[in-house]
Amino acid sequence: MARRRKRKSRRRQEGRRILEHVPQYSIESGEDKPVTAARKYIQAEGISPPALVLVKRNEHTTDRYFWAEKGLFGAQYVEENHFLFPSLKMLNSNQDNHHMTVAAH
Repeated sequence: MARRRKRKSRRRQEGRRILEHVPQYSIESGEDKPVTAARKYIQAEGISPPALVLVKRNEHTTDRYFWAEKGLFGAQYVEENHFLFPSLKMLNSNQDNHHMTVAAH
């Protein structure tokens, strides 16, 4: 059977592009639930937002979380709603300015 191609959301792709410029930390969840492991790691390391925490649940599954001023969010939600996060707005405008200067040269 022919599989239909999944439609890629423009907004989500843009969010994913913005998140590429955020510091990333990879950890293993161990005995904790992934979100608990992420919270403990952020607390222990004193990580300041914005940051992405990739929590390996098992050999097949990795959960992605975004650490923002307002708390911890699922990375997929943040990709789709990146305009709600002030720290990502700054990154996005810096990116836009960077493209402007490159285009001007």
